[in-house]
Amino acid sequence: MFRSGPRSRHFASRIMRLQFLVIGILIVLVTAGTLYASYDRVYSRAEDTSLTIARSVAVLPDVIEEVTRYAAIEDLDEKELSNGKLQQLANAILEQKQAYFVVITEDRGLRLSHPNPAEIGQMVSTDPVALDGIEAVSREHGTLGESVRAKVPIRGESGQIIGEVSVGVTTQSLTGALLQSFSWIVLFALLAAGLATVAGRVTVRRLKRQTLGLEPTEIAQLVRDQQAVLYGVTEGVMGIGADRRITVRNKAARQLLGLPHRTELQDVVGRHFESAGLDQRLVKAIKERDPAPVRLEANGNSLIARVNEVNRDGVDLGQVVLLHDVTTIEALGTKLDAVQDMADALRAQRHEFANRMHAVLGLIDLGKIEQAEAYLREVMEAGPKIAQVPGLEAIQDAYLSAFISAKAVRAHEQGIELRVSSQSMLFGQIASAHDAQDATAVLGNLLDNAFTAALRGEGKPWVEIDLLSEATTLHLAVADSGPGITTSEDIFARDVSTGSHLGNEHGRGVGLPLIKRLAQARSGDVWIADPGSGGDGAVFAARLPAVLVEPTAPENNEIEGAKP
Repeated sequence: MFRSGPRSRHFASRIMRLQFLVIGILIVLVTAGTLYASYDRVYSRAEDTSLTIARSVAVLPDVIEEVTRYAAIEDLDEKELSNGKLQQLANAILEQKQAYFVVITEDRGLRLSHPNPAEIGQMVSTDPVALDGIEAVSREHGTLGESVRAKVPIRGESGQIIGEVSVGVTTQSLTGALLQSFSWIVLFALLAAGLATVAGRVTVRRLKRQTLGLEPTEIAQLVRDQQAVLYGVTEGVMGIGADRRITVRNKAARQLLGLPHRTELQDVVGRHFESAGLDQRLVKAIKERDPAPVRLEANGNSLIARVNEVNRDGVDLGQVVLLHDVTTIEALGTKLDAVQDMADALRAQRHEFANRMHAVLGLIDLGKIEQAEAYLREVMEAGPKIAQVPGLEAIQDAYLSAFISAKAVRAHEQGIELRVSSQSMLFGQIASAHDAQDATAVLGNLLDNAFTAALRGEGKPWVEIDLLSEATTLHLAVADSGPGITTSEDIFARDVSTGSHLGNEHGRGVGLPLIKRLAQARSGDVWIADPGSGGDGAVFAARLPAVLVEPTAPENNEIEGAKP
């Protein structure tokens, strides 16, 4: 598809032919218009010249005197007229090349002067309209051929019409003027054609560079393919041109980054990437052309962004930003951590019970049945010894009870006392395995952060869990003996560090935003109930609606009776 072979040359030739056709039509139209204007101008000038000369001759005293004298003579003497004043005057005007002929007639229409002496004394060949007292300008065919002529009446001293003056310019002289104008027009037309050829070639070359040598059909297909690819993938795609402006972005990119809709005035397409409201880490990666993955938090989504360079034939075409939503993956990872903790605890308990069963088996093999029975009763009453959780008996839900026991194993390994608050009242059961994953993910992350904080506090480290049920809503709180939250930054924001230089031991820049988003997805929330900035330890609280099965009526009655 990306080539500049014969099809591209065919496209270029079509552009050239179209351009020449348009230029040829324009030249013909301009030439016709110019010739028409020249024709009209030349003839108008000829009419004005002939009329001016005719008027000037008609008022000359010698002309009036001679025409008056000859108008009174019955028989004209052609020889006398050939050498007379009127013929001499006409010849003088012709010698100045201002007119092709000057014909003077008396009131009967007989010629008193003519460029051809043989025509003197003869009747004029055209209608002597000026004898009727009017001035006329027309194109007529006389003895001298086609001409533009002006006819003006000659008036005597008393004002009566005694003759006419006819002055003409032949069409041959007019045609010469038109041909001269036409030659200039042709010259300019050839120059225009030459310039059009050069401009056409330059335009075609530039067009081929801009279209990368693609045919219009290929460009149209590329646009269709682009739309299919951009809007057919779930990953966000954003294109940045060589001029550093955003050229395209698909719907997924708009939703992931929280960008304005295309119909809004703030649409990022066409704007410089630095002024498009993008995350500063992404802006930095684009500016530095860094291909390394960039973690982003945008519009409530956890994203991985990659910036890829686009080059073709050594030409920098810009960059493509690929956005991948890892929110679900990170949430599943948090839930998987909770499951792994539970599996580790069960494995440890299995090992503990296996050891105890070996002791029972040994007692039986030795025939000490009574000691074996006493040992089993003690195990049944005391439960596992590895990580007993004070107050765990108040938790009736199997999911949460097993999960807290699992976390107790980890706390025991780290020397942390994990306990359930005596004020905990959890009477409902987790509704489903999916709800259990959400609940244990939130509780597990808060416990992990509390363990880290407790180890850096003074005195014996401890972590306390408080669980309450309200209909189908689970309320939970986790307190620790750590130094509390001393940073002023929002620890629920993405990438807030927990380094000691911040004095913040809660969250690792990923976990807290994840569980907060997870809780909010269920119309719940996670928040800081007490920052513990005085060194008393922090308290985190969470609310998870619709994770419990509401207790039945008999259970409620039993609970109410147990409250006092």
